[in-house]
Formats: sequence, C-alpha cells, structure tokens
Amino acid sequence: MPPTVRALVALLYTTAAATVAVELLNWAYAPEHGFGLAVRTGWAMLRAFGFLILVWHVHRGRAAAKPLGLILAVTTVFAVGRLIVPRSGVPPLPGALGFVLLTACCLAVTVLLYRVPTVGAHLVRHPNRLVITRDGIGWQEGAPRRPAAAARALAARAAAFTYAPLMVVPALVSLGQVVPDQLDRLPVVVLWLVFAVIVGNALLPILIFLIRGRRWAGVALFVVTLVVLAVDLPLCAWLLGVDGLVRDGGPLLAAAAVALWGARPVPSTTGVRVPAPRAESTLADTVP
Repeated sequence: MPPTVRALVALLYTTAAATVAVELLNWAYAPEHGFGLAVRTGWAMLRAFGFLILVWHVHRGRAAAKPLGLILAVTTVFAVGRLIVPRSGVPPLPGALGFVLLTACCLAVTVLLYRVPTVGAHLVRHPNRLVITRDGIGWQEGAPRRPAAAARALAARAAAFTYAPLMVVPALVSLGQVVPDQLDRLPVVVLWLVFAVIVGNALLPILIFLIRGRRWAGVALFVVTLVVLAVDLPLCAWLLGVDGLVRDGGPLLAAAAVALWGARPVPSTTGVRVPAPRAESTLADTVP
C-alpha cells in the first residue's frame, strides 16, 4: 500500500480509539447515568466498530470506502457532540478536548479519502458478483457502467442505511421515559419503532436499484427521506423536547443531506459515444 493509504489506516484506528475514549469520558463526567444516556452512548460507540469495517474496505481497495468514511465521519461528529453538551452549563474540559480531537480525526479521514490522489487511486475495486460468461458461471469484479453516478449512489446508500438506527435510538430513549409514568404515549413509541423497521426494509430494494442507476429509485429515496423527516423530527420534539430534537434530529438531518446529495441525477453525457476499437489496418486495406 502507498504511504498515504497506510497513514489513512493508522488514522482510522486512532479515530476508533478516540470515539471510545470520548464516550467513556462523557459517561464519567455525566451528572446522571440514565437509560437515555446509555442508549445514546452505546450507539455512538458502535461507530468505533464502523471504523474497523472501514479499515477492512481500505485494505482491500474498495471504492465503497469513500462513502462509508464520509457518513461515518459526519454522523460520528454529530453523535458524539450531542452527548458532550450537557442539558445545562458548559461541557467538561476533558470531554470538550476529546471532542475537538475526534472532530479533527474525522475531518482528516474525509480529506484523505476525497482529496489525496494516491488514496483515490487505491480505492478503485468493487465487490465481486456472480456472472454468466462463455466459460460458465463465476465471480468477477462488478465495475459500474457509470462511475460518476455509482460513486454518489454509494454515498446515498451508506447514508440511507442509517435512517432506521437513527430513528430507533430516540425511540428507545423515549421508551425509557414513557414506561414508568406516561403509559398513554407508549403506543406512539411502539409505532415509531415499527415505522423504523418498515423504513429499513422499504429502503433495501430502492437502494439496490439506485446503485444500478435507475432514476425512479432516486425519486423514491427522496420521497422516503421526506417522510422519515416528517415523522421523526416532530416525534423527537414532542417526546424528547428541544434537547432531543437537537441531539437525535441533528444526525438524521446530516444523513438525509448526504443521501439527497448522492441521489441527485448525474448530468447526462448524451451525444458523446465512445468509438469501438478498430482493428489494425493491413496491407490489403491500403491497396486501392
């Protein structure tokens, strides 16, 4: 691997460790350790495992490492930042310094993935797929026919896959609040969880066709994103207040922005045809 790729791998390990360290610091300095803080902390620490998966993609030179790294970096900053800021007062100094370090790591990861040519030249492989050829059935690399569209579609897919867990987290936090004292709101929370599961399953076929460049899949993702925001944000505000809207709605808005950016149609290059390779001329071709 080139030196810049090795530096990226080391940075990803550092970011994963910093994510765990900052969350442990926040847990130690938190004034209260309730069910909501436990759910949010557990979800934030799962991103450390996500960075390890990203290392696996980088080692294998997968093109999917770029969108995965982008959505991990963006949502990690939001997820950790919402836990550092307390409900009242200022955040503790160790937690704030750790968050600054983690933000710098996420920014450096994004720059290395998208702005360093040697890293981009390394991340060019695509997953193998089952194909039928003249020699029979086998596996070969499934390179996209429209690389520009596929690159943004990969980013949209990585972002859209986070919709369901980003809704489950505030729903579970709300479940811990309504069960003892507000049982009249319990059906709403249960429907919220069911809605998150339905959205996760509905996105699967949409994202499959989005990768294949189907225009209707981008429109469908746009509609689903608007429905998710229209349901999740008001529920966060109603059940968790403004604090919950900021802490749990912010990461969802960030993921939705990345998904909608990736689902935009790529300008068509109609009228430009790649000529077929021509055979070498022979002496007989030059004879009038």
